[in-house]
Amino acid sequence: MNAPSAKLSVLTEEKSACVKIVGRANFASSIDFKTLLDELLQRDYDHFILELSECLLMDSTFLGVLAGFALKLNGANSENSQSAIELLNPNPRVSELLDTIGVLHLFQVSRGGVPIPCQVEPAIPAASQPTQEEVTRNCLEAHRTLMSISPKNASRFKEVALFLAEDLKKQKANS
Repeated sequence: MNAPSAKLSVLTEEKSACVKIVGRANFASSIDFKTLLDELLQRDYDHFILELSECLLMDSTFLGVLAGFALKLNGANSENSQSAIELLNPNPRVSELLDTIGVLHLFQVSRGGVPIPCQVEPAIPAASQPTQEEVTRNCLEAHRTLMSISPKNASRFKEVALFLAEDLKKQKANS
């Protein structure tokens, strides 16, 4: 299934990185998104702003990747009680999804313009053509993350996680 991927752009200044997400943030864009965030983290960026004014929606895989990164980053910044990830201008649908899935508390949500003067550069992550096995593994990991964050998510994603785990086993057996 070839779902259209969200377009990602990066704005940077000092230790802050702003990632603008345009379109549908789904499983197809989640690997590039994860790779981009990990690359920025390796380059010592420690505050992340996700500009979501043009992000139409996020699927559960993308939400799981985002929540997993928040857990990783917020854990590394445990001395700071404020989240290291700011969600800027999420639409009501995205905000509701984050709340329903039980991950909204991992983020600081705000409205307005991008608070840092930045240079825009297109995001070109290293892993732009993931294999089917990488996509399946990423989807499984994202759903397991969501299930670990909120007990309500276990019932929501149990069947999805079982299917993905079985599919991953089959893919590994065939490779």
